Amino acid sequence: MEKYAVPVAPISENPNPIPKSHWKRSLIELNGKLERNYIRSVSPLLTQSYSEIGAFPHAYFINQSPCRTHITQFHSFPMMHVVYAEAELDGDGIRLDMSRLGVSALEFTKNGYYLASVTRSGCLTVHDFESLYCQSNGSVVDPGLDEEKQVMHISLSSGINAVRWNPADQYEIACTSLSNDEISIFDIGYDTSQVPEVLRKRPTVSVHGSSVRRGLSDIALFDDGARVLASDTCGVINMWDRRVGNLPQIGLTTNATSGLTSIQLIGDQGIYGASKSGFIYVWDLRGGRSSSAIGSQTEVQCAPLTSVKLASLLNQIGPLKAQSNILPKEIQSIDINPTCPYQLGFHLEDGWSGVLDTHTFQVSHIHCPPPWMDEANTVMPICPPRKSSWLLEHSIYAVGSASSNGLHLLDMYPHPSSPCHVDYDDSKSPKKTLERNNIFVPLSERVTACATHPLNGAIVTGTVEASLLMISQKHLSFKEDDVAAATSRLHITN
Repeated sequence: MEKYAVPVAPISENPNPIPKSHWKRSLIELNGKLERNYIRSVSPLLTQSYSEIGAFPHAYFINQSPCRTHITQFHSFPMMHVVYAEAELDGDGIRLDMSRLGVSALEFTKNGYYLASVTRSGCLTVHDFESLYCQSNGSVVDPGLDEEKQVMHISLSSGINAVRWNPADQYEIACTSLSNDEISIFDIGYDTSQVPEVLRKRPTVSVHGSSVRRGLSDIALFDDGARVLASDTCGVINMWDRRVGNLPQIGLTTNATSGLTSIQLIGDQGIYGASKSGFIYVWDLRGGRSSSAIGSQTEVQCAPLTSVKLASLLNQIGPLKAQSNILPKEIQSIDINPTCPYQLGFHLEDGWSGVLDTHTFQVSHIHCPPPWMDEANTVMPICPPRKSSWLLEHSIYAVGSASSNGLHLLDMYPHPSSPCHVDYDDSKSPKKTLERNNIFVPLSERVTACATHPLNGAIVTGTVEASLLMISQKHLSFKEDDVAAATSRLHITN
């Protein structure tokens, strides 16, 4: 048999070794899970597939009458494309702040069944996501005008700034307003005409003897569903325990006059808070005086563990400082990356977005879109605050554009290969993989808030016109001939 064998040179002497093939898809089938490197390699395919597939205007009616948001948008929409230096009056003589229009917040339940949206005009709407997604294929004619398309629709007297689902009870939903000191908690399983559970802020008296109103800007709920946190416009986070009463037992202070804009829980151990003056605060909720505060009749004050000034951290990035005049800006939203808990995403008033590494407390990623106005334009256009969202499992940060109708999908992967990383080097980026770039998805309206479905990755955005936009892969339709041909090929193969 030896005469039939062909001698093979040793590996060290073989000039053209046979490359080892990598069976990525087979490994996925064998391991039963998606490896992080594989998810990273296919993420460009996901971001490039997104487009607007449906738009749902807030043209809803309550008891056959237009809701509050519908009326407000009807009077304001013709003026939305014009820059105004002052507020305008609506048809009833009520002064309208143009920056207070549109959808202020969105959130999915943990299982993705329901989507809650709130408007700055005062509407709380709960949608069935599957019904909304099916309507996005265009088969439903004018779905927005049907008042029965929502699971719940309530029009409140004051505007709503934030909304959260109760993690322990996915039928309970809580919302806050900048106009009052209350948290309203609704149960969508009951009649929508019910009186909600209300948590109130302790009254504060000024030097003149009058009560000082502190509006609540954001809200967070612990996993037990009983403890509730809300930040106010005076730089304090109030903590309630619903099992004790409707007044807060703990106050997390900042010792600053600027209000807080966004808060994020760190499990049940701590909390991040972002301010209008550009600071990020960190509180430790473990032990100390705060643990004995539950059940007391007075409010215990707790100072932050640490704080960082975001503008100072941005000034430490040499290339960024060399070409930009970095000043403190309002932090409009913060979000923890669900696949990388030490990455705290942030979005600034001027449209910049980035990531704060909470291990080193340094800015690791930054995205600075070009200026949206020329030097001759000195009038700021009216644009409400924007709230961002992470795409699950992909480290993609979705933020609304500050200059045009569209959505930025930013690659914030925790590695220098990310195009947003401060140490990114294009010459060292892998050439054999798909091109990793930040994607801009053009939309029909200006984005104010966005939320990502926890299972299928679809993105729903709220707009200045109070509409909901569905962003996902386009619906594909097949003709009968195509289906018949595919069926015949399947029979031949079998």
